Amino acid sequence: MEIFGKDLLLKIKQSTLYGEDAHAIYSPPYRPLFSYEEILAKDPKFAAVNILLYLKEDRWWFPLMVRTTNERDRHSGQISLPGGKKEKSDPNFAATAKRETSEEIGIDEHYIRIIRELSPIYIPPSNFYVRPYISYTKKDPRFLLQESEVAELIEFPVSSLLELHAKPEMMVLPSTRGVEVPVLKFNDYVIWGATSMILSEFSQLLKNL
Repeated sequence: MEIFGKDLLLKIKQSTLYGEDAHAIYSPPYRPLFSYEEILAKDPKFAAVNILLYLKEDRWWFPLMVRTTNERDRHSGQISLPGGKKEKSDPNFAATAKRETSEEIGIDEHYIRIIRELSPIYIPPSNFYVRPYISYTKKDPRFLLQESEVAELIEFPVSSLLELHAKPEMMVLPSTRGVEVPVLKFNDYVIWGATSMILSEFSQLLKNL
């Protein structure tokens, strides 16, 4: 039985954020810290990502994506949340999160309801400043993947986030400069970097509901 009831969405909206303290648990050891002013001085690209909650078989889930292999993409082949760069036509970052979710995994943005924003995160390798959101849909998801961006979809149970440990497993990955980085393992998937840092804050939020 799902440990989170149907009042999960309201509890998330009212809960405390843990920001950099939660991010630091899954931060690569070589990741520098910058102030907001220092980040803006780098003229970053602005983006938004989305944790889209949905009920299936009386359990809460959200989708992750395995990105397609693309030599021009610094995060090619990695696991990420739906999301992308803010466009001039987007009135705000929440709209970016909804639009990108719709484009990448085929959920009509009219059925996506924003619950709240999580703490922003800066990604130095690609110079992206990302605003994460938590949202939900009442519609039974019928995922339609954008093949140019998404190689595979992973349905992640929210309850599994409670299993994240304060001291995560460390691994050397092909793109980590020979350095061990903290990773989140789910089945045969390895999640790391900004995605694991965002999920770390979501995990801390859930543990304190």
